[in-house]
Amino acid sequence: MGQDSVRSQSPAAYAIYQSADAGQTWQDISEGLPKGCIPNLFFADKGEVFLSAVQGIYRKTHDPNHIRWEKEMFLEAPINAFSAGPADMIAYDTNGRFFKKVNGKDVWMPVFKDFQGSSVRTVFSARDGSVFIGCDNGIFKSADQGNTWKQVMPNGWAIHMAEANGVLLCTNTRGILRSTDGGEHWDVVLSEGGVGIAVEAIQGGFAAITYNTQSESRRIRISTDGGKTWQAIDAGIPPSQLISSIKQVGNSFYCGHPKGVYRSDDGGKTWKLILPGVEGKVFNLSVCGGVVYAVLRDGGC
Repeated sequence: MGQDSVRSQSPAAYAIYQSADAGQTWQDISEGLPKGCIPNLFFADKGEVFLSAVQGIYRKTHDPNHIRWEKEMFLEAPINAFSAGPADMIAYDTNGRFFKKVNGKDVWMPVFKDFQGSSVRTVFSARDGSVFIGCDNGIFKSADQGNTWKQVMPNGWAIHMAEANGVLLCTNTRGILRSTDGGEHWDVVLSEGGVGIAVEAIQGGFAAITYNTQSESRRIRISTDGGKTWQAIDAGIPPSQLISSIKQVGNSFYCGHPKGVYRSDDGGKTWKLILPGVEGKVFNLSVCGGVVYAVLRDGGC
């Protein structure tokens, strides 16, 4: 395969691909997973890659040369939410339980047993040690390792959160919300039709995906002033209601799109398709140690 070339064949359904060379080549790392394994969550951080499916949770190192998957025995139910904070890795399973990974060991211990919220969408560990849980009815915060909780944002769901330079952002039914006081208060800073899809910390600020009701498509924007103002970077990408993710590696942006994975090397002015998609599905992207992971999911996820 030549420099920056696109695969000549489309990926298989629900395949998992990794690229360690900025998307020039892609390697299928699905081998070794159970037959019919359909990921409901994929996350990569702290030198490991985790895949959650009905069949269980599987783990591998993010070393591109190491493809062997091992079943995670201490987590029995599939994972619906995951956070890799500065100190801890926290998971929330489909049975409604929270677990924290013991540092340096393949052991997960139950935590947050007294949390009373329902319909958990996300869990997020902040740099100051606070833990946030996003639910259908807002955001809850604990500043004492989960011993006590208080609701800090009561309006609508929160599915994604990000932090950079003391600023917290989250997605919400009203758009993208911002907090500058440790998550105690939240203000709308980006709204296009009232729906925030995704938010990520990038170099010098944040990237976000929102849904625009006028164009009936999702838009990608970045902020370099802590989420105060936003600039669109998606002019070179086909409009779509199913854009799933935006990631940054080095100076390049990567976008998960129904047509495949796109990369921009000029801050979003132009984009190039580097991995073709599969009809009816969309790539969700993860990044760990400079390696880009592209996981095929059903469209709309």
